[in-house]
Amino acid sequence: MQSYTIGQAARLLGVSPDTARRWADAGRVATRRDESGRRVIDGKDLAAFSVELARGGTGEEDAPSYTSVRNAFPGIVTAVKLGDVAAQVEIQAGPHRLVSLLTREAVEELGLEVGMEATARVKSTNVHIDRA
Repeated sequence: MQSYTIGQAARLLGVSPDTARRWADAGRVATRRDESGRRVIDGKDLAAFSVELARGGTGEEDAPSYTSVRNAFPGIVTAVKLGDVAAQVEIQAGPHRLVSLLTREAVEELGLEVGMEATARVKSTNVHIDRA
C-alpha cells in the first residue's frame, strides 16, 4: 500500500503542508510513523479523506483554490470500478473529482488502485490517467 508524507498529501489535497499537518494533529486524518520516523498517511485513508473534504469543504474559509497547469490534475485514486471490458477510475485532485472511462486492460497495465497517486489529464471531453 502506498503511503504519503504530509507534504505529498498537502500537494494532492491542494492545501499547504501546515494545513495538512493541522488536520493530522486534530485527528481528521490518521497518520503513522514510517521506518524513518516521518509521519505518513496511508493511501486509502488519504483517498477517503480527500472525498470527505470535497463534500464538506476544507474547514478553512481562506484556503487557496486548486489550479491546474496544462489541464493536468495530480491527485489520488478514490475509486476503481472494473467491468468485463471497460473500467471507471475516479481521482480526487484538491476540490476536483475527475472520472475517466477507459479499458480494463489499461487500468490493469497501470496497476491503478484506490490510494495510489495519479494525474488526470483533461483534453476536450476526455480524461486520461497517468500513473505517478
